[in-house]
Amino acid sequence: MIVTPTGIADVLLIEPRVFADQRGHFFESFNARAFAEATGLAVEFVQDNQSLSTRGVLRGLHYQLPPKAQGKLVRVVHGAVFDVTVDLRHGSATFGRWEGHRLSAENRKQLWIPAGLAHGFLVLSETAEFLYKTTDYYSPEHERALLWNDPQLGIEWPLQGNPVVAAKDAAAPPLSGAEPFPSG
Repeated sequence: MIVTPTGIADVLLIEPRVFADQRGHFFESFNARAFAEATGLAVEFVQDNQSLSTRGVLRGLHYQLPPKAQGKLVRVVHGAVFDVTVDLRHGSATFGRWEGHRLSAENRKQLWIPAGLAHGFLVLSETAEFLYKTTDYYSPEHERALLWNDPQLGIEWPLQGNPVVAAKDAAAPPLSGAEPFPSG
């Protein structure tokens, strides 16, 4: 696997080794030993989530606070998305910075998102199936959201018209009113 650091500390873009021939292709989407060797991280995933969304759906930006903070390994198994992370770790050199990556079934790229970052994505294809591996269980009382179109963040979503957004995401606070992830 190829692991590439991104512009936000600790966020990693991961490309699996793909074996292709006349029959099609094969790759390991996750191998704990290979992941640890390539990233230097020993993580334990406890929950897998899968979503199906249509073009123009924007999910996020979501995060969970301690003690139920979640690291996520995300990928697309069908379609394509513009995947965004925002650093909310108080005291981080990249606090408030966002970064976007195109993830698709075709490019097979994955993104490791450590705890303390808000995460969301915009569906670029007719439909997209998105997989999340998380390091802690979903906890509604610890879940928070960040406003997807906060002018202070200035996320450059590749929008064509208005996105389809959940009511809770449309009502999320901007960065100035969001509950930051504690340092340490």
